[in-house]
Amino acid sequence: MDTPIHSPFRYAGGKFYARKLILEHIPEHAVYVEPFAGGASVFFAKPKAAKNTLNDTDEELMNVYRVIQGHPEQLVAFLQKRPTRESRIPDVLTKGVAVGQPLPADKKLHRFFKHEYEPTNAIERAARWYYLNRTSYSGIMNRVNMYWGYGDKYSMQPKNWAGNILRTSAKLQGVKLLSLDFERVVDGAPDGALLFVDPPYFNADQDKFYVCPFAAEDHLRLQRCLRRNSARLKFFLTYDNHPEIRKLYSWATEMHDKEWNYCIQRTDDQKTHIERKGERYKGRELFILNYTNGVSPKNRQLNLALGHDVVCASPVRSAVLQSL
Repeated sequence: MDTPIHSPFRYAGGKFYARKLILEHIPEHAVYVEPFAGGASVFFAKPKAAKNTLNDTDEELMNVYRVIQGHPEQLVAFLQKRPTRESRIPDVLTKGVAVGQPLPADKKLHRFFKHEYEPTNAIERAARWYYLNRTSYSGIMNRVNMYWGYGDKYSMQPKNWAGNILRTSAKLQGVKLLSLDFERVVDGAPDGALLFVDPPYFNADQDKFYVCPFAAEDHLRLQRCLRRNSARLKFFLTYDNHPEIRKLYSWATEMHDKEWNYCIQRTDDQKTHIERKGERYKGRELFILNYTNGVSPKNRQLNLALGHDVVCASPVRSAVLQSL
């Protein structure tokens, strides 16, 4: 599959709403690597390269990718109602759902998968993760801050999960899936590869959003790693717009100051119980490149294909700062 599709996941800090802006600065490439894959929105939005690698230190996330890649039908089957002796899901939680129909998006079932269900194999682990991700507020998978956050009108409904998984599986064929420290991935990338590097935010509440926190020293390690590989690799780095990041990457070729609109479209805020349908916010980040790349006509055409997918996303401004 070489057509643009959505990421299969809801992912805190993901680049779904920034995809159009990012794709404008993606050069042609034969090898593509994401050292911090997360929801991999950019990978799924662009054509596949000849060789592709997705990496993340979150082993549970990468297990889901591996299961979707190699066993999509089994994952789909788990997410459908089966006899209780097979699924180990209490029948009372799926009452009224026929065998073979999708599991319902239900707050009690969400609580069961979060607190009680014990998977026995990789497919069951992936299914629990997928269900919780699709029904948790903002897709936050840190158990302490994982809350129910599904609404029929604004979330992907369970009847569409199977199609989502099968499309994703098709796109993942031939992709190398790793769960390594980012330095091993960057240092091991072949000469000429393009790296899309989307690390955890520098100025973020690490414990709230991330399963695998990224310490201050890790941000420094990343800068050193990218700099020592800069002569042989192309990298596109995204970061929160912070003065310390500007200083760290003052040696980069280009630094783009970007803003975009995004929408919170959730109907159940677990903490406040206030309907937050359609609230608009601004994303503000730095796009840092070690190459010079204008907005290509080819990438503009690709963005036209994405135009109907991103209802609430629109660029606000883009100031290019050369070699700060």
